[in-house]
Amino acid sequence: MFDRVMTVMQDDLVLLALPAFFAALGVELLWGKKQFRPVYESQDFWASMRIMVLTVFVDLLPKLGGIFLMFLCYDLSPLKDTVSRTIPWWIVLFFLDDLTYYLFHRANHEVRWMWAGHSSHHNSQYYNLGTALRQGVGERVAKYLFWCPLALLGFDPVMIVTMMSISLIYQYWLHTEAIDRMPKWYEFIFNTPSHHRVHHGSNTRYLDRNHAAVLIIWDRLLGTFSEELVSEPVRYGLTQNITSQRVLDVAFGEYGNMSRDVKRAARWQDKLAYLFKAPGWSHDGPDKRSNTLRQEAGLD
Repeated sequence: MFDRVMTVMQDDLVLLALPAFFAALGVELLWGKKQFRPVYESQDFWASMRIMVLTVFVDLLPKLGGIFLMFLCYDLSPLKDTVSRTIPWWIVLFFLDDLTYYLFHRANHEVRWMWAGHSSHHNSQYYNLGTALRQGVGERVAKYLFWCPLALLGFDPVMIVTMMSISLIYQYWLHTEAIDRMPKWYEFIFNTPSHHRVHHGSNTRYLDRNHAAVLIIWDRLLGTFSEELVSEPVRYGLTQNITSQRVLDVAFGEYGNMSRDVKRAARWQDKLAYLFKAPGWSHDGPDKRSNTLRQEAGLD
């Protein structure tokens, strides 16, 4: 079992893609200078790079444990002799992986303790390929559990982790303002920079929208889609932006906010609500959850 797990750990396509990521980042930087656009800010960029390095180390044990659980689920699956590494099964896995990512990503925005681990990917007020590398640090702890059901369905963990990597590589290019719109048919089916700019917006209209990985159809079908409007430019960052670029504040600051809210509540029901309800819920103040804000603004 250990040998199988380590083999999957070593074959990480995302790490192999890093040189291409940084090459694209350099091209975007030159584009921003040519367009006289403040695409990058020095302190913000280096905060993103420090978060990237931190994520690599934090991810090691959860990934190791997650892949181990995947193999346990796979060995228990009655379908493991049915599913094979053939093209039809890869296609099925693509859709299942993409839906799994949508559900995981949506949960990161709608469950407070998960948002605390994901918020570092959103707390930059700049939108660029460096921000793409500013991953959610704490979210790594629970991430791989979401994909274990695919192993129970008979998919080899090697296939699952490979598909997860392909999905993350696709998502990298979404974090740019250098691409305005793709063709209409592509925008309708696939996630694009325009759709993902919305996802990083703090505008009430854009909050907690467009959770897709590759296919935007999940958002369209499940009611979480929003178009990027020319009349309403995206404001990047959080509804209450952080002011520090210290790596611990960027990576774990929201855990502190959540902890203070939990301590503030007297009833255990409210304490649990601060962990499991969406960000913005309060037991003694206005409801600032995104769905509530949209309803009050007449956007839903």
